[in-house]
Amino acid sequence: MKIILTVTGIDHEGIIAAVTATLAERKVNVLDVSQTIMGEYFTMIMHCSFDEEQQNLIDLQEAMVGVEHEQKVQIRIQAESIFKAMHTI
Repeated sequence: MKIILTVTGIDHEGIIAAVTATLAERKVNVLDVSQTIMGEYFTMIMHCSFDEEQQNLIDLQEAMVGVEHEQKVQIRIQAESIFKAMHTI
């Protein structure tokens, strides 16, 4: 399954490390990433993939809740197919 994962919050050290470490533990492959700092705000969008036979989207979202709380960021995960459908005119 391919997903779009977004991370937003106040910038500080360790956000990328925490997000990518959890993704690696869950066997999620990062296909592409864009990250920037906008003033004091950290923003990142990732295009990722994982094997649906090993986990589902809900399992991955639940795994990222700990990262959200620990890093004080918001993480949103959407199936790529839904993301594309929402942005097609």
